[in-house]
Amino acid sequence: MAAKVGGFTKAAELLQLSQPSVSLQIQSLEKELKATLFTRNGPKITLTDAGKKLLELAQPLVEQMDSLPTRFTALNKPEETAEINIAAGEASILYLLPNIIETFKQRYPSVHIRLHNVSGNSGVEAIREGEVDFAVGPMFDVPADILYKPVYRFVPVLIMPFGHPLASVDDVSLQDIVQYDLILPPKHLNTWRIVDDVFQKHHLSYKTSLEAWSWEIIKKYVELGLGLSIVTSVSLTGNEQLVAKPLSKYFPDYYYGVTMKRKGNLSLPAKNFIELIDPSFFRAV
Repeated sequence: MAAKVGGFTKAAELLQLSQPSVSLQIQSLEKELKATLFTRNGPKITLTDAGKKLLELAQPLVEQMDSLPTRFTALNKPEETAEINIAAGEASILYLLPNIIETFKQRYPSVHIRLHNVSGNSGVEAIREGEVDFAVGPMFDVPADILYKPVYRFVPVLIMPFGHPLASVDDVSLQDIVQYDLILPPKHLNTWRIVDDVFQKHHLSYKTSLEAWSWEIIKKYVELGLGLSIVTSVSLTGNEQLVAKPLSKYFPDYYYGVTMKRKGNLSLPAKNFIELIDPSFFRAV
């Protein structure tokens, strides 16, 4: 933990220990191994070469010890209490997972589910760090150490309030869209990048009147007539006061699936959950 956060004080806080206790344990470890593990520079610390080697050896052992209770329960009493950690973006948490979680909890009521709301590449990092068992959502660039299988396909759509001039247009073009203000997610998210790439490819300028993190917020402000938005059909429940026009002619379809470590060992509850998403998942990987 000290290596991860770069300081003994912060590590102590996260481990609910005193700072002197952590420092003494590090000193004791250095004495036992006859090696300096950290370079001290005031409150900041960095790993020495010896420290990096030890961390590389210790990390798998620490991860195994941390996951020991869950793995033991899964093997010894698979229906008893265990925990699943799932990384997912807002769309997956709001629209994809509720029915799956409801079914899973009916079958395995003692299994605790913890959802980690992530965006961008943070889901992959959470998988690598062992913070989550797997992730559910889209995946654009798949690293070599990560396994991704798409399961769901969704189409891009233009949404607008009832009565909007484009609501009566059968085949909405990009030229039609750029006449109006857009409401989009923040620029660091993949959805904005995809929208921007398409307009740039067609040499069209567009105006963003509002940026909002949440799909629910975006839909609400579109309903109020404050702009149009380009969303994925996964975010539409059918209860919105909106008109939706397909845009597959211009924008790529979106695929949502399951992401995990390529060489990871999942607990039985985690595997059971994934098989609710895709019964053929483990036969295909």
